[in-house]
Amino acid sequence: MIAFILRRLLQSTLVMLAVALVSFGLFRYIGDPIHNMVGQEATLAEREALRERLGLNDAVPVQFARFVGNALRGEFGISYRMQRPVADVIAERLPATLELALISGTAALVLGIALGVYTALRREGWLSHLIMSASLIGVSLPTFLIGILLIYVFAVELKMLPAFGRGEVVQLGGWSTGLLTASGVKSLILPSITLGLYQLTLIMRLVRAEMLEVLRTDYIKFARARGLSDRAVHFRHALKNTLLPVITIAGLQIGSIIAFAIITETVFQWPGVGLLFITAIQFVDIPVMAAYLVLIALIFVVINLIVDLLYFAVDPRLRAQRPGRGH
Repeated sequence: MIAFILRRLLQSTLVMLAVALVSFGLFRYIGDPIHNMVGQEATLAEREALRERLGLNDAVPVQFARFVGNALRGEFGISYRMQRPVADVIAERLPATLELALISGTAALVLGIALGVYTALRREGWLSHLIMSASLIGVSLPTFLIGILLIYVFAVELKMLPAFGRGEVVQLGGWSTGLLTASGVKSLILPSITLGLYQLTLIMRLVRAEMLEVLRTDYIKFARARGLSDRAVHFRHALKNTLLPVITIAGLQIGSIIAFAIITETVFQWPGVGLLFITAIQFVDIPVMAAYLVLIALIFVVINLIVDLLYFAVDPRLRAQRPGRGH
């Protein structure tokens, strides 16, 4: 177990170093940060003094080492556009993105597993056929089009839900949440559906396919021959083995929800880090872009590490393959 964790940590460290190198390349080779930080009236001497103060005249390895050290402390410099520390700007926007991702991911996981199990056990029923047909919408339509359609129906025509924004939020220490206000909850409904619909259909179809495969295995037939009830066979034996591959896919999808919330946040003008990243691209705000890349990579690495550990814990075949054990 310890060796397994150490290997995964080493792999995660290498991934983060690679992402840090890409982010450092944004600082180093895309545009001139001095030109973005000072006005046109600045003299050459003032520009050179600022370049020296920022350490831009140092050797590239020295600058990269300094960048990695600052990133480990959560420091990514000053935003060119807002003239504020990037860490503070991201800290303000991150709760909105995490709240949206948490609601979308939880709904997609719970409903996806439930609908996948139902359509597998009742695969000949009319409701299962209806669910599978409707799931094609979530797989086929692009996210931005789903968001626009939801805005048109529920915000423009029915006027039931807001079309943009986060609504009223409440500060809980350093965390802001809209889950404690009526307008915040209403504002969360359409973006969370838009963001989670694709993940829901993907998980549902995966669970259904795995469930049907497991139900055809010999040990399920043996369990039925022992006289076990359908509930015991379906939920104690079949579902447990069905969820093994779902753990991996669900973990990747949670990371994808956070990373690809950019489109949803842009459509609904949701004040999260995704919308911040789009704005940073428009204004070539390189420190914000670099910090976003490192943050998303860190989220993916942490989620993948947790998924690997969960898979190791629930799958006895991996534990049986440890060195020193019999083959």
